[in-house]
Amino acid sequence: MNITVNGEPKVAPKNSTVYDYVCSLNFDPETVVVEIDGKIIQREEYQTRQLKDGCILELIRFIGGG
Repeated sequence: MNITVNGEPKVAPKNSTVYDYVCSLNFDPETVVVEIDGKIIQREEYQTRQLKDGCILELIRFIGGG
């Protein structure tokens, strides 16, 4: 399925969840904030929220450091 992630077209497997997609990028879901179609998704929903064809994701990662 075709999705847009941070402004770039991407392809995700059908029936992927937010959790699946974030993990496929080798990101730790605990350090990522996900917005789908303009709405921030609660971390508790990552494993159950399925991506839909044409959805627009914004992924924001927090990185520690000084």
